[in-house]
Amino acid sequence: MRCDKIIESLERLSPSSFAESWDNVGLLAGRTDKEVSRLCIALDATDEVIDEAVRAGADMLLTHHPLIFSPMKKVTAEDFIGRRVIKLLQNDISYYAMHTNFDVMGMADAAADELGLKDRQVLDITYEDEIAKEGLGRYGRLIQIMTLEECASFVKETFELENVKIYGESDTPIEWAAVSPGSGKTMIKPAVSAGVEVLITGDIEHHEGLDAMAQGLSIIDAGHFGLEKIFIPYMKEYIRRELPQLTVFAAKEKNPFWIL
Repeated sequence: MRCDKIIESLERLSPSSFAESWDNVGLLAGRTDKEVSRLCIALDATDEVIDEAVRAGADMLLTHHPLIFSPMKKVTAEDFIGRRVIKLLQNDISYYAMHTNFDVMGMADAAADELGLKDRQVLDITYEDEIAKEGLGRYGRLIQIMTLEECASFVKETFELENVKIYGESDTPIEWAAVSPGSGKTMIKPAVSAGVEVLITGDIEHHEGLDAMAQGLSIIDAGHFGLEKIFIPYMKEYIRRELPQLTVFAAKEKNPFWIL
């Protein structure tokens, strides 16, 4: 199957027009006319992921986070990103990234589905027309009222996490929750405005956590990787359903840091 036909299917799911203006999504390396039979999925195009894609004979690599983010004036082996791009091109692997467009059209609802959020709404609207409002994150009612500690345990179990970081009092009752996979510090203000009791996200720093608590918002920091790893099974299932002629596999990845 040609790469451009696969891209058409990916665009139907998460159109690039939904991506943030600062983002870099779409085909970032390779050929649209490339014939693809094996597709590798990963969260990040690390050296290990690219090496695995090469060893497995992948024709295309699909990731959530874009390898090429800041503008590149040259592509050489002197730079680690350049080396990765060169390896992809040398092995004729077409490389496609779907980042904030998937956050809007895919990731947010997938995370809300995992948590069973009811009466859900868009947390931060980034696109609106006569038909719909779309954007980053979702908020809604939890499956039942629980304490913050119980909610944190629920998040940890649901997303199969080793640990979570919590800002807030353990016995705080939680009914309404917001979830925004990835780096969620900019989601604190929308979560406060939405009136939820907790924001489930990642990459919350000390002062951001304190500021959220001062505004009556608890935080469950499940990590950037911890929540966004759902991209992999989500896209694996989508491709198997929509493009059954492809062989699709997930690269081996793990949380990039560990806690002693």
